[in-house]
This record gives sequence, structure tokens and C-alpha cells, in this order.
Amino acid sequence: MNRYATQRQPGSTLVRALRHLRQQLLRPRGLNRLGSLTRVARPFTFVHGERISIGDRVLIGRNTLMQPIVRYLDQSFSPELVVGDDCYIGPDCQFHCVNGISLGRGCVLSDQVYVSDVGHGLDPRAGLIMDQPVHSKGPVRIADGCFIGFGSVVLSGVQLGQHCVVGARSVVTKSFPAYTMLSGNPARQIGSFDVSTGRWTRVHDRRDESPAS
Repeated sequence: MNRYATQRQPGSTLVRALRHLRQQLLRPRGLNRLGSLTRVARPFTFVHGERISIGDRVLIGRNTLMQPIVRYLDQSFSPELVVGDDCYIGPDCQFHCVNGISLGRGCVLSDQVYVSDVGHGLDPRAGLIMDQPVHSKGPVRIADGCFIGFGSVVLSGVQLGQHCVVGARSVVTKSFPAYTMLSGNPARQIGSFDVSTGRWTRVHDRRDESPAS
């Protein structure tokens, strides 16, 4: 259970009841689903809430932007943005999708994480960038128990297996299997978790080697 979302707050029974009532009144409206014991800090911006589903015992920090995009210029989309149970999303995170973004159960996203499955057209011959069609390599799928470090970016088509760890300010442009530690821009594997020993081990990379003398 998410201890951050369910922790007992100090105060009398009346104070706690009033605080709970205030939280209920300030909860986002119009979402496809908003789970029980879920707290969303204000301010927040949820666009097309009918395409956003948030599970139970989720804690979402202030200034979060969730934006499923259903129409851009003459393009139409049917995106779904799903946050699983027991997730923590830090302040100032952004989510944009035309296909879909899903977070599995128990994921932790630090502050200022950016997740998007969509990009702008960048053809210099096609006029202004904002006037060009958007494109996507596919939905973003982040499996159960992943940790995404401060200021990281996860881009379209990426799938992260269970319990991946993404280092701070990484840019994830491709998929990685479960129990992988990754870091960098673009992100690469730097470690893996050995279930038999219960330890993370460093993964050797030729780029770490010194040039031959």
C-alpha cells in the first residue's frame, strides 16, 4: 500500500474530516477513473479527462500536466493515459500522448519527468513546425515498479520492463527489458538486477574502455 497516499494526518477527528472533505471537493472532475485514496495536488492541468484513468492510492504532485491529444490540425486520435495503483508522480511532470501512455503498479516518477509518445514534424520545407502534422512511433508502456529519475525524458515507442531504474536527466529513446538500470542521453544500460543474488551489477560497455596506447 502506498504509505504516502494513506498516511494518517495529525489533528482532531473534526479537523481530519474537514481536511478529507476539502480534498474530495478539490479532486479532479471528469476523468474516466479516479481511484480511491488518490491525491492530486493543485494546481494541475488535465486535458480530455475522459481519456485519463488513475488508480487507487496514487499521489500526484503539483503542476502536473496530463494531455491526451484527440485532435491536431486535421489529425484525429484516440489516446488513453493510464496510471496504475500505488504510483507516485512528483511535481512538474508532463504527459502527452496520441496513442497512449501507461504506468504500471507502484511506479515512482521523480520531479520534472516528461513522457510523450508524440513529436512534431521537422521538415524545413513544410513551413512552421506548429503547422506540420504530428507523428508517433507508438505508445509508451512503463511496467510495474519502475523508477524514473529527476528530469528524465521518455519518448514514443518506448517500453520498459518491470523494475527498471532510469537515472536522473536521462533521455530514453528505446525499449529495455525488466530489471535494467539505464542512464544517459540517449539512455543505455549501465546495470542489471540479479534475482538469484538480490544485487544490482554493473554492465560492462566498450565505451567505458580507455583508448589503446
